[in-house]
Amino acid sequence: MRQLMVRDAIKEAIKSEMRRDPRVFLLGEDIIDPWGGSWKTMEGCYTEFGPERVRETPISEEAIVGAAVGAALCGMRPVAEIMFSDFTTRAMDQIVNQAAKFRYMTGGQASVPLVIRTAHGAGRAAAAQHSQSPEAWFVHTPGLKVVAPATPYDAKGLLLASIRDQDPVIFLEHKMNFTTEGPVPEEDYVVPLGKADVKRQGKDLTIVAHSRQVLRALEAAEQVAKEDGIEAEVVDPRTLFPLDVRTIVDSVKKTNRVVLVTEEVQRGSFAEHVASKIMEKCFYDLDGPIIFVAAKNTPIPFAPVMENFVIPDVPDIVAGIRQAMKA
Repeated sequence: MRQLMVRDAIKEAIKSEMRRDPRVFLLGEDIIDPWGGSWKTMEGCYTEFGPERVRETPISEEAIVGAAVGAALCGMRPVAEIMFSDFTTRAMDQIVNQAAKFRYMTGGQASVPLVIRTAHGAGRAAAAQHSQSPEAWFVHTPGLKVVAPATPYDAKGLLLASIRDQDPVIFLEHKMNFTTEGPVPEEDYVVPLGKADVKRQGKDLTIVAHSRQVLRALEAAEQVAKEDGIEAEVVDPRTLFPLDVRTIVDSVKKTNRVVLVTEEVQRGSFAEHVASKIMEKCFYDLDGPIIFVAAKNTPIPFAPVMENFVIPDVPDIVAGIRQAMKA
């Protein structure tokens, strides 16, 4: 199968869906050619589809999301880009109080088929205001679906599913994953929202990770298999909400040990939500405490050496695995 980078898988999903459905249009900052968005995920869209369907916007997250919500309520299927997930804070009223609540408040008479694509995570020395992982904010909000792909295959399939969904979707793309390569089918396919994926089979321990940390968890799992003979199973939720609790529970019941890996600060994180579900469903199956491998409790530093210190890496995950196995 052909290999694509994550950015090209996203671009292919956007273009194919715009060709399939005339209601799909794009809006955001610097998305027209030659820029094609900050991360080159919409390159060529303006040239192919023109200014009616690729809308360059002012630098105003409130305006971008507000216009997208209104268009979705009127029957369109907007795909809005917020350059950095940090700046969704500027549009939280539109996201949390408007988009997330319309279907409920209208008794299902209105829906908001909106996708908000945004880049999250650290790794580019972009400092504290451009490097956050705010997924827990969105998971906490009823009415939103939250997606965080790790691979090119999942990025294309999940984005197609998100654009076709009737509810607002926060689509989180890790800024360090855009050049990650992997197999992607040419044909149309969807990865269902709410279905986790076991990225690596194992019998000794379960690792649950999402987004970029899935790739690091896989690397760590291979290292401990070679050095310690530990076979770790890696579960990627892919959709943070709705969460596929069953796949996680089945894995934990098989391995009896858990390491949760996240780029978030642990306190109030999505990973803590996963831990609560494991404790609720698997308490008597655990042979030891749940081990967290999370970002340190600080804003993300600018200096690369300090940024690397704060964010979990492969050695941190390896240490977490070994700690869980000793418990």
